This record gives sequence, C-alpha cells and structure tokens, in this order.
Amino acid sequence: MDKTELAKIERFLRQTFANHSIRVVARPRKTDSAEVYVGEEFIGVLFLDDEDGDKSYSFQMAILDSDLED
Repeated sequence: MDKTELAKIERFLRQTFANHSIRVVARPRKTDSAEVYVGEEFIGVLFLDDEDGDKSYSFQMAILDSDLED
C-alpha cells in the first residue's frame, strides 16, 4: 500500500468512526498491511486483499480480557 492509499483509508476510518485521532501507518518491510492507531495506542492491523484485481481491506483488532476490566 502506498502513501496515497493509506491516506484514503485513514480518511475513511476517521469519518466512519467520527474520530480524527485514528492513524494508519505503513509497516516496515510489509507492503500488504498497515498498522492502525488511535492516538499513540496501537489497536490493530489492516490487511490488503488484492485477489483478481478486486481490492478489499480487512481490519483485525484483538481485544484482551484485561482491557475490559473497569
């Protein structure tokens, strides 16, 4: 994913979740995925699926049980 593509995805996520602190950052040595942050906190990985010329993106976020504690 290039910088233009990452910027488009970041705009989409910010608008969709009404949160302007979302950042999409390229991963070192990886071209098929990016890291997603809210502020400085890492929240998940975005993967590119470019099968048969139809691009789609998959966002994977793990929620730890300890994150759910009050």
